[in-house]
Amino acid sequence: MNYNLLKEIAIASIQQASKLCEEVRKNIPQAIEKEDKSPVTVADFGSQALICKALKETFPNIPIVGEEDATELRKPESGDTINKITDYVKNIIPSATTDEVLQWIDYGNGKVGDCFWTLDPIDGTKGFLRQDQYAIALALIVEGEVKLGLLGCPALKLSQGETGWLFVAERGKGAYRMPIAGGEMIKQKVVDKEDVSRFRFVESVEASHGNQSLQNTIAQSVGITSESVRVDSQAKYGIVSSGEAALYLRLPSPKYPNYRENIWDHAAGAIVVEEAGGKVSDMYGKPLDFATASKMNDNRGVVVTNGIIHDTVINAIQSHNQNS
Repeated sequence: MNYNLLKEIAIASIQQASKLCEEVRKNIPQAIEKEDKSPVTVADFGSQALICKALKETFPNIPIVGEEDATELRKPESGDTINKITDYVKNIIPSATTDEVLQWIDYGNGKVGDCFWTLDPIDGTKGFLRQDQYAIALALIVEGEVKLGLLGCPALKLSQGETGWLFVAERGKGAYRMPIAGGEMIKQKVVDKEDVSRFRFVESVEASHGNQSLQNTIAQSVGITSESVRVDSQAKYGIVSSGEAALYLRLPSPKYPNYRENIWDHAAGAIVVEEAGGKVSDMYGKPLDFATASKMNDNRGVVVTNGIIHDTVINAIQSHNQNS
């Protein structure tokens, strides 16, 4: 498999999708109603259309397991929405037609198998709406292992450099980031424990996405005393891989004890952290299963670390569970 070509096409497609998403964001009212998801819908579908088109044209035999499909868009009452999506796509691909856009979106209806892409065209819906963090997440899974992962984070600003980063990781070849508009690749490396100023903890903005009380208890048990940094989307994986945080926890919320994570919400980020020297598992230390289904049914929670503290974090979680 030609991983150089895979990366080249994937990078270009995420750059296109990020342009579309940022154009949509310019038109989101500042006080948008939470239940009004129309800008998100337009951006989600437009992003998926662009990425799926690029991947399918070059790699027609690799299925794409995407978050969206065009079923609802084909209904008569969705005419305005699909027209808006098509207009945004045409800003990138002027020859695009509505029928083609619908077809490109549905390229994401592939099935989990021996070799497939998994795609989240916009991860972090609420962050996207409030002009904060979101990610475009794409991963290639081959024979049960994530081989390639890309995270487009158009709104992410790290301590060094500009706003907007694209993270790229290939199994065994390291993790890198580049300005999302293009530029030099910068090698990623997780933080050392001695770097106290960056020995931080990231978690989701939304309390319902985890158990924030327990997460803070666990962070303190491994010596992290500062307040958590709350960030939407898989941008958290990018932050850990860049060495700007040592820990990201997503432990099961008491409100949703039976929730299982979607593979497209973690696959790309996981390899980005692992190839930067970190470690990713569920709360029991088990590897995340990206190969069996679209949901990680055999995993509970997600633990992401700089590697050095991983076993200590897992032990702290188990100790808490035994005592509660």
